[in-house]
Amino acid sequence: MLPSLQEHACSLGRRGGFVSRLEQGTWMGHVAEHIALELQNLAGTEVRIGKTRSTGEPGRYDMIYEFREEQVGVEAGRIAVALVNHLVAPDDPAFVIDLAADMERLIRLAEQQAFGPSTQAIIDEAVSRGIPWIRLDRYSLVQLGQGVHQQRIRATMTSRTGAIAVDIASDKSLTNALLNSAGLPVPRSETVRAPDAAVRAAMAIGYPVVVKPLDGNHGRGVSLDLRSEDEVRKAYALARGESRGGDVVVETYVTGNDHRVLVIGGRMVAVAQRVPAGVTGDGERTVSQLVDIENSDPRRGIGHEKVLTKIKLTEATTEILAKQGFSLDDVPGAGQRVQLALTGNMSTGGTAIDRTVEAHPENVEIAETAARIVGLDIAGIDFIVPDIAVPVREQGGAIVEVNAAPGFRMHSHPTEGEPQYVARPVLDLLFPGGSDARIPIIGVTGTNGKTTTVRMIAHILKLMGRRVGMTTTDGIVIDGRLIKKGDMSGPKSAQMVLQNPVVDTAVFEVARGGILREGLGYDRNDIAVVTNVSGDHLGLHGIDTLPQLANVKGVLVEAVPRSGTAVLNADDTLVARMGRHSRGQVVLFSMQMQKGEPGFDRVEGHAGRGGAAMVLQETDDGELIVLRHGSRTMPLIYTHLIPATFGGKARMNVANALAAAGAAWAAGAHLHDIRQGLRTFSTSFFQAPGRLNEVEVGGFKVYIDYCHNVDGMRRLAEFVELSMSDPGRRESRRADSDGDGAGARRSARAIGVIGIPGDRRDDDQRAYGAIAAGVFDEIYVREDANLRGRPPGQAAGRVLEGIREAQAAGRARCTRAEQVLLEIEAARAGMGRARPGDLVVVCADDAAAVYRQAMAFDRGPRPSLSIMAPGESAIPEG
Repeated sequence: MLPSLQEHACSLGRRGGFVSRLEQGTWMGHVAEHIALELQNLAGTEVRIGKTRSTGEPGRYDMIYEFREEQVGVEAGRIAVALVNHLVAPDDPAFVIDLAADMERLIRLAEQQAFGPSTQAIIDEAVSRGIPWIRLDRYSLVQLGQGVHQQRIRATMTSRTGAIAVDIASDKSLTNALLNSAGLPVPRSETVRAPDAAVRAAMAIGYPVVVKPLDGNHGRGVSLDLRSEDEVRKAYALARGESRGGDVVVETYVTGNDHRVLVIGGRMVAVAQRVPAGVTGDGERTVSQLVDIENSDPRRGIGHEKVLTKIKLTEATTEILAKQGFSLDDVPGAGQRVQLALTGNMSTGGTAIDRTVEAHPENVEIAETAARIVGLDIAGIDFIVPDIAVPVREQGGAIVEVNAAPGFRMHSHPTEGEPQYVARPVLDLLFPGGSDARIPIIGVTGTNGKTTTVRMIAHILKLMGRRVGMTTTDGIVIDGRLIKKGDMSGPKSAQMVLQNPVVDTAVFEVARGGILREGLGYDRNDIAVVTNVSGDHLGLHGIDTLPQLANVKGVLVEAVPRSGTAVLNADDTLVARMGRHSRGQVVLFSMQMQKGEPGFDRVEGHAGRGGAAMVLQETDDGELIVLRHGSRTMPLIYTHLIPATFGGKARMNVANALAAAGAAWAAGAHLHDIRQGLRTFSTSFFQAPGRLNEVEVGGFKVYIDYCHNVDGMRRLAEFVELSMSDPGRRESRRADSDGDGAGARRSARAIGVIGIPGDRRDDDQRAYGAIAAGVFDEIYVREDANLRGRPPGQAAGRVLEGIREAQAAGRARCTRAEQVLLEIEAARAGMGRARPGDLVVVCADDAAAVYRQAMAFDRGPRPSLSIMAPGESAIPEG
């Protein structure tokens, strides 16, 4: 059914390799992959890369294959899977397929989605220079470059194409007048709005004449060599139908060959002679048959999809043939040329002959002057002269039109002659002298700490004057302003930032799910940060083990260029190993300070080889972050001076600060900039919502944190233990809650409001509860608003099971655990049980709602007691 599969080399690396694999026996997913690729090739889109892996479940595969246009790629995959299933079960009505009809639909879709040859030529040149591009609509609007460096093209109009210049070029009468006033050769012309006026203008100018729409393009509505009143009237009706404003131009018919001079940036880059569509007789076939043969040329397609356009037979064609004494059913003599169109436009089926080298310098200068007068950065000058190699003033001729957005097809793919690389000067114009097209991209991934690390990095860079575009699970922030709220850690959000013309630096939180669904959303990141890899989201989308999860996170490291840097956690073996996949430099960070610990030893070896690392160092004045670079050691900041670490007790934020410092240093920040950034970054709700936000409520503290997995709970438990071990925290002296005034010694308590997403494994949910039971005195178990496929109460029940197991094993501090499924009610219950000196931690799903609840929390009026010495006034003097 698809004999062209014989061309696929597959893993054997030779023609016919895939067919050999078929004969030996291979997975059906592998077969579907190659079919999806070949269907795209047959639709005119060249692709070749694919890979298939079994999911372990019969009949289900993870299949990856290349595409150029996403809709075409998805449709090709759908057809491929349907075809394979049909071949396996041909009698099953669920798998009925009409391959011919499906292929025809796929080809039409590919034609609709494909860029035109001009746009594709510019994109190909950009790719060859390493300039990234983003398609902005389903037509030809394309962004080249990123952020503040971006330029845009629509076909061959660019960001630098002036609106006034386009308006002038669209008004053929005005263009003619401006060129004439500059002394350039142009035909006599007159603009009319009625058939009678067109006839009078033709008589005044003198026959033969040309009639065309004032604002037309691509040769539509143009009639040439008109020699009678009747012809002018017919031509007027045709031109009026193609004119948006209703104005029609009548001008002198200039004899000679039709040449298109392409001027870019004020300089001629290509010249092509355009030959009107026609056929050459063979003495046997009719004109109609000859046209069919000509249209069977694989270089001809519909519109601008291929290098040549199919010839259309219209009423105008019949009239042109009649002037030559032919009809569509007549047989021209052998070697006799029959013209089918008056204009040489490629869009009407014409062909092109390259004349770039032959063009006379005087003619070139006239064309370049015309482009400058109109003001176009990219202009197509229609020059009618008998011979472009002879000065126009010696042989006669004229400029009949100046075109904005000229097509490149005739120059990049001439029918005869050498192709001209006309996209090259366009890129030189948009990005002169090797100017930047990319902005620095910092990608941050890991199981925990991504959002806080991203915010720390962005804060440091913003204080340096950078205009940072940032994506996190909280939203998209551009230069400090939240522009879109929600989970924006995927590839589409990254592209939104890269499309923003304000942004000069991008910092992206990159989540596992986005990588698995669609990749990164960009081709490379200058700096990749991997905070850690621990058991979260396992069992989803074919990722069942930590090494598999590490491979997903490692995509960021693989996307680091030679000029970039990977910032990796030396304390995490899976993360540290990613360094071998980095083409750029590696900067390590480590919390471990003792010789023999894995992270410490890795840093020692790395620094010994001249590498850099952000590490901790114990001093008499406290714990100090230092930069080790080879044999040098440079102090950065004490951890207790970083507000986000709560005096060094929030160890997870110490680790995040190390990662952020390493990334900022790799991005070119000076140590004093990093120091200032870390000293002014806090985890307040307004700076880092849901990331260990502290709220003072009636004598006790509430911490709001998005703690959603086992490793996160482990780190949070460490923070709670360190916080509760503060002097006066665990053992506080206060009045008895019953008001007996005995001043009994009471222990301060830690109260937890906890919950884990429903798509985590049962064992992970139990482990989450067990860890919480070891640190909290009281626990209220809630559930997320989105249960992620579980029935209400099931996820909370698994967490409670973990708490009970810890209690039974004697590993629990918790003496009270309740299930309160609604988050706000659970938070209110936890805060309602707190007393002055207590600590309440809410592991929030909706951090904003919990924060509002905490700020509004009021347990009601409380009795007060005043004791005064004899003679003492209750009202102070003054």
